[in-house]
Amino acid sequence: MREYAYHTTDVFTGRRFSGNPLAVFPDARGLDTATMQSLAAELNYSETTFVLPPDDPANTARVRIFNRTAEMPFAGHPNVGTACVLARLGLVRDPVLKFEELAGLVEVRLTGDDSAEIDAPQPLQVKGELPVDAIAACLSLDPAQISTRDHKPVEATVGVDFVFTALAPEALARANPDLGAFRRLADSSGLTDRLSIFLYAHDGSGIRARMFAPLSGTWEDPATGSANATLAALLLSLTDDESLAYRAIQGVEMGRPSELSLRAWRAPDGVRASVGGPCVPVFSGRVGL
Repeated sequence: MREYAYHTTDVFTGRRFSGNPLAVFPDARGLDTATMQSLAAELNYSETTFVLPPDDPANTARVRIFNRTAEMPFAGHPNVGTACVLARLGLVRDPVLKFEELAGLVEVRLTGDDSAEIDAPQPLQVKGELPVDAIAACLSLDPAQISTRDHKPVEATVGVDFVFTALAPEALARANPDLGAFRRLADSSGLTDRLSIFLYAHDGSGIRARMFAPLSGTWEDPATGSANATLAALLLSLTDDESLAYRAIQGVEMGRPSELSLRAWRAPDGVRASVGGPCVPVFSGRVGL
């Protein structure tokens, strides 16, 4: 029997038991895909990461990310949290890390004690709109509470797909996922593998957000870095500005408040985005397999 160490950290927060929890296996050599998926399901966090030697020795590591039901091509808080755990354990020295992932190469910058910022691996891609009535049903809201002033509900990505829905500020706390409506929309739209709805409202100079992905096992996510980065890129794309920066708050309704720092900028290949924030260690353990 071999033992595998894992470490948990709360991401996008400086206070334990808030933010988004993550489990990291810093040396996953010898684990196959099925075992990684089983471990992620057993730990029951929104994501768990498994660190492997890189395919290209010029990079830091190959990082595989699993949610409760499937492997993810890319995600925000797993990259930020994995970088912080590896640095805390003394397994990396360079302040700039490069993680090989299914969506591409992810650059992570260690920005201080237990904090990091990542660049999303792909420029913004906007894939198409979804019907307001169907999205409102998924959120148990009246269609009038969905704002279409800047955009209709739209699928977009910088490495992993989300459906972005702007709400009237007073509607954000009232949203509640309807599993039946999610299934009907997933079937009718073809998004059967991943229907994740990221809802947001403007809050002064920042954003308040929530994210529901019940078909993937995440009823609600306390902090979704990849979605927030995509939203930053989407918001910039709707303007003539060259860049933007703001802070987003998520997880309040779950009792796990999270704060994320977002940037987006225009690059030669399109609109790019980054997301960052602090992490705090929680506990460590070992699994015998």
